[in-house]
Amino acid sequence: MNPELDLLQPYPFQRLAGLFAGVAPEPALRPISLGIGEPKHPTPERIRAAVVANLDGLASYPATAGSEALRRSMADWLMMRHGLPSLDWKTQVLPVNGSREALFAIAQTLVDRTRPSPVVVSPNPFYQIYEGATLLAGARPAYLNQTQANGFRLDLDELPEDTWRRTQLLFVCSPGNPAGAVLTLEDWRALFALSDRHGFVIVSDECYSEIYFDDAAPPLGGLGAAIALGRPGFERLVVLGSLSKRSNCPGMRSGLIAGDAAIIERFLLYRTYHGCAMSPTVQAASIAAWTDEAHVAENRRMYREKFDAVLNVLAPALPVQRPDGGFYLWMETPGSDTEFARDLYREQAVTVLPGSYLAREAQGVNPGVGRVRAALVAPLDECVEAARRLAEFVRRR
Repeated sequence: MNPELDLLQPYPFQRLAGLFAGVAPEPALRPISLGIGEPKHPTPERIRAAVVANLDGLASYPATAGSEALRRSMADWLMMRHGLPSLDWKTQVLPVNGSREALFAIAQTLVDRTRPSPVVVSPNPFYQIYEGATLLAGARPAYLNQTQANGFRLDLDELPEDTWRRTQLLFVCSPGNPAGAVLTLEDWRALFALSDRHGFVIVSDECYSEIYFDDAAPPLGGLGAAIALGRPGFERLVVLGSLSKRSNCPGMRSGLIAGDAAIIERFLLYRTYHGCAMSPTVQAASIAAWTDEAHVAENRRMYREKFDAVLNVLAPALPVQRPDGGFYLWMETPGSDTEFARDLYREQAVTVLPGSYLAREAQGVNPGVGRVRAALVAPLDECVEAARRLAEFVRRR
């Protein structure tokens, strides 16, 4: 067996199941889960119709690089969304089977095991795929703590120069999971400067990029920042986007990767052997998704409505604030986050995820301790009812 498998830690939801073992939720209440970030809004009809209309694609082997039509649609969307003067669909963009698959695979592509003690840096808290991909690529993780004190930003000075010298890859997530902070142009300027100094690649996870609250101010992405800072070749930068959250079709497992053509070329070689080509049926449905913005704007409206309603209920009981983007509330808890989550489940039949399960201790701190993550993915009435129960739970404590 691969000995690095023994380095993997239990997934947060496995730990949550253990926390809830033997705990019976209040039987008089209907259970409501805010624990998993799985979109629950209906998949748009144009995407469903495209799946049905292209079922003949199931009879064909797909090309690893995807169809020209799909790659053109993704390049066109990226140029429109991020104000790019150009993006070569042939060399700078590829389809992927959801950002999770690509996040894992890009680490296997980029990490050079022949160099001594390779490091991959990620934010902390983080999406656990970053850590698992790092370990299975033969590198070791280092973490940048994102806390209330630093505005949930990346403090690049937190790691010593020796760690940065050994860093081969830096994962960033904007809007972030779980706090929802968005990287600014100045943040990107600092990241690019550090990448230039040490030669590591930046992988920007932008799966929440289309969930934000001011239609006139979409979050800045890595490609847009690179153009603004005079880096038209996107040197040592790739970004990942996903249709799961943007278009409410997580079961399609469809996304994109774009950026530095030299990296995309090597990633395509890796994927040719990895065996992760996208079904032609899913490709056709993905084109339908990438070429329409009306359903995306409606998706944002529904999230905005939920945040407005939920924050109105919670604010008198808990210190909560609207994130810059994404669909999570990252809430402080009175006391232990694990006890809070377990007792909330028992007394109010509401599931949230302990923040300590989403982070690791680094620099003497676990930045998830004393917080819980609530995913506002359920229908509006369920989210409001969950907020009402949560507020009541806090008042009782």
